[in-house]
Parts: sequence; C-alpha cells; structure tokens
Amino acid sequence: MPKSVPRTYSSYTEEALLLIAGLIRAARIERKLSTQEVAERAGISRSMLQRIEKADMNCGIGAVFEVATIVGVALFDAEGSSLSKYIKQTQDKLALLPQKARKTVKMVDDDF
Repeated sequence: MPKSVPRTYSSYTEEALLLIAGLIRAARIERKLSTQEVAERAGISRSMLQRIEKADMNCGIGAVFEVATIVGVALFDAEGSSLSKYIKQTQDKLALLPQKARKTVKMVDDDF
C-alpha cells in the first residue's frame, strides 16, 4: 500500500479553520454545553468534536457545519431562510456555465 502524502494547505485555509474552530468552542462554552452533549446531537464521537475544536484539517466539512449550527455559530453571515436566495443565485450561475472545464486544444500547423 502506498504511503499517504502529507497535504499542504494555504495559510488562508488554515486561518479560516482556526477561526471557525474557535467560534465553535467559544459558543459551546458560552451555552454551557458539554462536548458529549454536542457530539451526541451532531451524531459524531466526542473525539471528533475535540478534533473540530482543535482545527484538525481532516474533519469532514459536513460535521464542522453541523456542529457550528448546533452551537449557534452563524455560517455565511446569513439567516437560515435567506441562504436559499444565495443557493438559487449560485444554481442560476452554474446553469449558465459549461458542464465541464476543458483546456482548449491548440492545433499545431506543421504544414511547411
């Protein structure tokens, strides 16, 4: 079995994850929720929640978003009902774009 290659992340990605992890931890503590309570509500293990709060890059984005929602961290600076407006806008934009991204093939004219 091949060894896994360590993945590198941009500093922006690392900072964004540190921010959401800190917000999640602060909101959980402010609401006086234990790690076990939040983990059970999110359907994840307590150790996974601890990894989320420590900004582990290998946690699933769905789990991170679910925990953020449970503890009351607003995602995308919008209310839940207004997210549908942004989803519709994104879907409309995607409908106008091509289905696949392809590099253009440059034809070589080698007729001398």
